[in-house]
Amino acid sequence: MHDVIISGGGPVGLFLGALLRQSGVDVLVLEKRAERSNHSRAIGIHPPSLAALEGIGAAAPLIGQGVKIHSGMARTRGRDLAGLSFAAGRSAYPFVLAVPQTVTESVLEERLGANGSDVLLRGAQVLHAYDDGRQVTVSARVRRPEPERHIGQDRSIGQDRSIGPDWRIWPARGSGQVDEANAEFSARLLVGADGARSGLRSQLGIGTYSRDYPDTYLMGDFQDNTGDDATAVLHLEPGGIVESFPLPDGIRRWVVHTDALCGQPNAGSLTELIRARTGTLVDPDTNSMLSAFTVRSGLARQFIRGRVALIGDAAHEISPIGGQGMNLGWLDAAALAPIITAALDGKPSASALRTFERSRQRAARQAVRQAHLNMALGRPLPRAALAIRNRTLAQLIAAPAVHDFVARRFTMQ
Repeated sequence: MHDVIISGGGPVGLFLGALLRQSGVDVLVLEKRAERSNHSRAIGIHPPSLAALEGIGAAAPLIGQGVKIHSGMARTRGRDLAGLSFAAGRSAYPFVLAVPQTVTESVLEERLGANGSDVLLRGAQVLHAYDDGRQVTVSARVRRPEPERHIGQDRSIGQDRSIGPDWRIWPARGSGQVDEANAEFSARLLVGADGARSGLRSQLGIGTYSRDYPDTYLMGDFQDNTGDDATAVLHLEPGGIVESFPLPDGIRRWVVHTDALCGQPNAGSLTELIRARTGTLVDPDTNSMLSAFTVRSGLARQFIRGRVALIGDAAHEISPIGGQGMNLGWLDAAALAPIITAALDGKPSASALRTFERSRQRAARQAVRQAHLNMALGRPLPRAALAIRNRTLAQLIAAPAVHDFVARRFTMQ
């Protein structure tokens, strides 16, 4: 019997696990990926998230491996249009930190393990959860790290620390393999941090308010030859926005609004789009990551159901344009962790959970609105209309009060 099981060992699940472990909570994190992904999707860590990550000792190592983006610049036709200083907020972190998600997950996993071994079980896909009102029983399919070792029917694993203590394991039905087995785990509480396609949310029958957007993008990482150093740049062009963000080791991420989803993206087509719209020559041979994606938003109708809570993308899917999704999930976790520890200590939690659900849904709706504005800013416009829009934007940003408001919104402050 664990105190808490977390379904999902991505950045949000790892962070919540680390928060709870350092408070002495017995946590088990189940992650279906056998290995950490090497695909760096989310890269931006905003000031409120850095403050939250400081609570588990993760902010400093992440800052040491990232790039501090102190400012952003909007450009059109090679001309600087308006600048934003991210020091406009009141945070102790007057910047957005750019760090690959692979690095972020590595640091968070290290912080999780610093407060106890065998907290994270990889290769464990949650299949079903049953809440009987007193505890939650979770069944999962587990990939064993030692496939040559046979496990018999209902045989106790005992102290086999490669899998964990006292877990009931038996061969997966019809699998015919000894390296995959079904397992049962129990906990007083269960948290779903298993992503936008949350199997746990679906199993609980929790519906979502969702919306598909017409916007499509092509994204890739290349060696940086722009001379923009640690500045984020938004190129507002008639054909659609081109964004670029600095990354460690002299890399720059480019995100381009496209007319349609690229079925078979390649580095050459992306660099040609960048050149045609901005005049910037990017070497396609230096490409290290490439992805084409569509955009949707979703908001779970409930974040709390009995002894189960949803956080992160399982609770709210946000457009990646603006880099809010991962950060929003961390702030969910930071708000939920003290409620969990209080509840485990026997303190009343119903009112706090209702407040958590309302406040986090409100934050998600605001993030959706911000992402909607970000995408609208990047859609194609006729040249004449774009020129009028850009002049108006520059005049507004020149006003200190507007500048500070926009900077705070972009950095989630």
